[in-house]
Amino acid sequence: MKKLYVGNLAWAVTDEDLQSLFSEHGGVASASVITDRETGRSRGFGFVEMPNQEEAQAALDGMEGKDLEGRPIRCNESQPRERR
Repeated sequence: MKKLYVGNLAWAVTDEDLQSLFSEHGGVASASVITDRETGRSRGFGFVEMPNQEEAQAALDGMEGKDLEGRPIRCNESQPRERR
């Protein structure tokens, strides 16, 4: 599995929107928009998991800078979260 970070999302973008958009470039195992715990509002970024490197790279190449609800999205491979 390859996990991709997707940033600069409009507040209205849903998990289903990400799933649909990235499925144009290959299989999508999961897609989730990260929300604030207290308000439930989108934090403007999310993650998409794709089954292999080839499909993930195709998605990165095809999605970087693509307009989604009036905003150019940013995509790159997800990096492990640093411990606090």
